[in-house]
Amino acid sequence: MCSAVAAVLLACLSAVGAAQAQTPANGSADPAAAPVVDLETLVVSGDQPGPGLWQVRRGGNTLWVLGTVEPLPRRMRWMSARVEGLVAQSQELIEPPSFKVDADVGLLRGLTMVPALLRARRNPEGRTLAEVLPPGTYARWEALKARYLGRGDGVERWRPIFAAQALYEAAIRRSGMTLDDSVGPVLARAARRHRLRRTPTQVELRIDEPRQALRAFAAADLDDGECFERTLQRIETDLEGMRARANAWALGDVAYLQRARYDDQYRACIRAVTSHALGRQLGLDELNARAIDAWLQAAEAALAANASTVSSLPMSLLLGERGMLERLRARGYEVVPPGRSEGPSPAPSSPDGRGDQ
Repeated sequence: MCSAVAAVLLACLSAVGAAQAQTPANGSADPAAAPVVDLETLVVSGDQPGPGLWQVRRGGNTLWVLGTVEPLPRRMRWMSARVEGLVAQSQELIEPPSFKVDADVGLLRGLTMVPALLRARRNPEGRTLAEVLPPGTYARWEALKARYLGRGDGVERWRPIFAAQALYEAAIRRSGMTLDDSVGPVLARAARRHRLRRTPTQVELRIDEPRQALRAFAAADLDDGECFERTLQRIETDLEGMRARANAWALGDVAYLQRARYDDQYRACIRAVTSHALGRQLGLDELNARAIDAWLQAAEAALAANASTVSSLPMSLLLGERGMLERLRARGYEVVPPGRSEGPSPAPSSPDGRGDQ
């Protein structure tokens, strides 16, 4: 549900200055740098159709759900006319599950909190990654850092969870992909254009004492070793798979997307914070379940009231035994896969990128 883990974790502590937490370390790769080219898979570019939509039906009412993946090809332009046409004939747009933090902090006060925010990003007592990581893990980090982040040492004092996210973002950029949301803004613009009702499924967490929470977080030791390890492993072993999934989404290859695995490091990274005593005290451990419940409630309400509704969900939430489609099917709704009754889908090339580009 949330990809930029570093930004989310800091946002959960303070609603101000999250952009500071995403600043690359000194010596980080230029986002416009040429992609690393030693991987076999090529990333598609240009105009691409994207996948078809799942349908959830009851009676004569339909909820159209677009599955999304992350990352996507950086130079892709999504041909979204089909989805925008569905928005035009629908009555409601249900936004994906999300959460926000309300710290009731004004701009001036927020600016005064930036130093505390930056301190919270660093390891307690000024320790370096070499001091907090096992030697073998640190050696792997050094090799990947040299390749994707450069030689800057600023990140060396960051907590593993934040250093891992900075490395992951740089590896994605250098591999010709992007973590930017390519779907949400398109749906939002279409909804505004056609005056469609927009239903957020966002849950809110209020932090009454953000400065105190920042201070407590800065002093806390997090069990973020698994997060760091899983992030390194994903960069070492799954960049090719991410490229293939990104290509499959761009080319509309739904069969490939259904077969693909969507395991990632984010659950381990979020768990590092939500399982901590401070995270439980703030209620962070409940946010994900609350947001998913909010989406399901909105989906059922829309299916009861609207002839046509549109939504989007990450594939990791949409598919699988505990995915939203199976949950809705268990509640008695008919689920129709893409392409079965929405007209023929474009014939894509292979998701390994060797087709026409």
